[in-house]
Amino acid sequence: MDIADRSQAPRAGAVTPRDEETCLRCGLSKSFLEAGDYERARESLSSLWRRAGERPDTEGLGARAAAELLLQAGRLTGAIGDARRLDGAQEAAKNLLSEAATAFERLGKAKKVAEAQGELGLCYWREGAYDEARVVLRAALDKLSREDGDQRAVVLMRLSVVEFSTKHYEEGLRLNDEAAPLVEASTSDALKGCFHNHRALTYKTLAESDGETGLGDRSLVEYAAASYHFERAGHTRYQAHTENNLANLLKNLGRHAEAHDHLDRAHTLFVLLKDTGGTAQCNDTRARVLIAEGRFDDAAKAARAAVRSLEESDRRALYAESLATLGLAQARAGRHAEARRNLLLATSTAEAAGDRTGAGQAALVLLEELCAHMTAREMGEAFERAHDLLSDSPSPDTLARLMACARRVVSAASSTRAPLPEGSPEQRWAGFSLKSEVLRYEAELIGLALRDADGLVSRAAKLLGFKHHQTFVALLNNRHKSMQHVRNPIIPRRRSITRLREPHRREQKPGNQ
Repeated sequence: MDIADRSQAPRAGAVTPRDEETCLRCGLSKSFLEAGDYERARESLSSLWRRAGERPDTEGLGARAAAELLLQAGRLTGAIGDARRLDGAQEAAKNLLSEAATAFERLGKAKKVAEAQGELGLCYWREGAYDEARVVLRAALDKLSREDGDQRAVVLMRLSVVEFSTKHYEEGLRLNDEAAPLVEASTSDALKGCFHNHRALTYKTLAESDGETGLGDRSLVEYAAASYHFERAGHTRYQAHTENNLANLLKNLGRHAEAHDHLDRAHTLFVLLKDTGGTAQCNDTRARVLIAEGRFDDAAKAARAAVRSLEESDRRALYAESLATLGLAQARAGRHAEARRNLLLATSTAEAAGDRTGAGQAALVLLEELCAHMTAREMGEAFERAHDLLSDSPSPDTLARLMACARRVVSAASSTRAPLPEGSPEQRWAGFSLKSEVLRYEAELIGLALRDADGLVSRAAKLLGFKHHQTFVALLNNRHKSMQHVRNPIIPRRRSITRLREPHRREQKPGNQ
């Protein structure tokens, strides 16, 4: 290269016109995304990034511009993947966002690292990985001060959503209150709409938990405020979610006709946006309203539509919730075998997704709706599972339901158990533990199945009726560690040599240098 050529070459660390254009495009894309216009947000990056799930072209970009592009591509991948139920989208988004966070960390940009972590936490929440979401969002919050205003408010609100998703209501309410003054000082209608929408959901949840009717009225006021701000922000997608949430609240208040009206509006908006995830949630809410009206066959049709939309998606906790709704509708319609199958699948799916409360609620519904069609042993197994998942619930209603199911199980067990010795009730029941009896009998059956399967866990799982042997493995590892000697030794899988070499290949690509 001669002197003239060198004079035209960008200096190390210099911002090139392409870097500037990339950062401008990322900012424009983010503004469209915040307004709920996913298509225009994607088109803003069309020359740099083609579709959700793909890594953008960062070759030739400066470190800051490349990090901004990775961040926006990750944010869009998560949002579009969630809206359109794209398989693997959240995992792809997490990879992009993690890479962006690492790049910003190298640049010493703590607030941008926090921004990437805030989006990463949202991806984990969408997957139902609540523990991971909490850890990542806490890490983001630690990097932000009150002077960071909108950004800190967003992270606090997302943390509050995670806590409410796991039924930690007091902590969720505390985080929501902490975000309130930051939101009040903001000029963003989209942020204010999100805040009022979540606060409405908060009051609705607390009303269901504590039975306070006044909280239901406050929730209606908050939904009205959310709708107002979303309309001002032009955020059609969030407005649709608000309509769906409002319908759910009206269902709880017994105002079913109004609930259907709001669901009609929500459904129209979601279809217009081609948001299959939102449409699925709308169908699930519709099914719950129809159950409340006693229209069980119609409810099953609506719930089945939600299940079909979600079964291949990353939203496993939401899929499990729709399965539970379908199972409840089928049980009320008298289709007991189908109901049992879907409720068991809902329980195992929610538990695998980390949603212990959702899993426990599905197990409770199974006991409440189908106990007349279960043996004493099956009732005991279902109760044991529900008890493990819900015994520490803060909801008085949930604990009351759990206690009612315990009485049913004890009644069923006593009718099949050998006569107890004579004496006072205290003497006859001295030393008895339903939980221990259920565990003992469960262990006996597991031992028999493992012996019949020659110690093969996958075969034993099939003998015991598990659809997925991972659920059986989790049972062994958690509740029946003493049975580990009966199974065959665990043989670690060999790692594929092609996978071992794959990172090396990626390092050789020009775009990764």
